[in-house]
Amino acid sequence: MEDNKKIDIEKIVKHWLDSSEKDFQTMIHLHESRDNHWALFLGHVVIEKLLKAQVVKKTSAHAPFTHDLLRLAGIAELKLTEEQSDSLDTITTFNLNTRYDSYKQEFYKKCNNEFTADWIHRIKEFRKWITEKL
Repeated sequence: MEDNKKIDIEKIVKHWLDSSEKDFQTMIHLHESRDNHWALFLGHVVIEKLLKAQVVKKTSAHAPFTHDLLRLAGIAELKLTEEQSDSLDTITTFNLNTRYDSYKQEFYKKCNNEFTADWIHRIKEFRKWITEKL
């Protein structure tokens, strides 16, 4: 296992930011084409990668292998409002709801344009907030 003291923090943070930006653009395109459930899935990935950049910056170590946004925010020691915590909890479900067949059909029905537009707006706000802290 790599010694965390020797990792290039700036390079790893940049990787997470660049990758998040590409996924953000794809999320926008998916939403424009009305592939709403996939747009929200990528919205989760966008926030996850930004939080992992925060974790690396805060801890000077690699981010853990997790998709749990609240856990990542905690490791990054971000001060969240109750509303932000609730939103991260919901955005985390977009990862699960798109991946697992038992949740997919119900999630597809929920992902109408209004629901998706609302959550994409929230994801954009989170993206801006997290990025400003980097």
